[in-house]
Amino acid sequence: MSTPSPEPHPQYSPKALEIIQHTNERLASGGYHGFSYADIAERVGVRKASIHYHFPAKADLVKATVALHRDATRRGLQSLDQSVPDPLDRLGAYCNFWAECIQASNPPICICALLAAELPAVPAEVASEVGAHFEDLQAWVASTLEAGASTRRIRLADTPSAEAAVFIASIHGAMLSARATGDASMFWKIAKLSLDRMSAA
Repeated sequence: MSTPSPEPHPQYSPKALEIIQHTNERLASGGYHGFSYADIAERVGVRKASIHYHFPAKADLVKATVALHRDATRRGLQSLDQSVPDPLDRLGAYCNFWAECIQASNPPICICALLAAELPAVPAEVASEVGAHFEDLQAWVASTLEAGASTRRIRLADTPSAEAAVFIASIHGAMLSARATGDASMFWKIAKLSLDRMSAA
């Protein structure tokens, strides 16, 4: 999968990427309304005006942060496609990635899951990026499930698209459950149940 740190990007300077990285961390810890430009300025060691230079409004900053999260996720999913031939194992590797992130609190949750929980109390442009992230993930999971069903590695009770929606809801709900209970292991317990449910073995 991807790493939580944004990679070099031609659209952004190193300082802008540092601002985005700290924004990612603040989003994961407190959501959209859990931080201000003053918080980011203190963490990065710049004036608020410097952040406004790169990102005029908070919505611009969070939109950019989510867009880079989407890029990192797409690269991570492509890497899983290339490195894990078995579709069920691929879904397991995706879950394991998040289990390790949640255990280490790096990051403690997918920022898109947290932002989705805040809808509609976030700006429309941010909501659009969050929705696009889930569309990307839905397409990847559905394709993986279809591949697993074709080889009889995965058992589907409904269409790949419907099963993908159930899987994604379960995984992201597991993230919220782990946070709500303060028990990082709760994520893997729920994720494993979802994987076992689909296994044709």
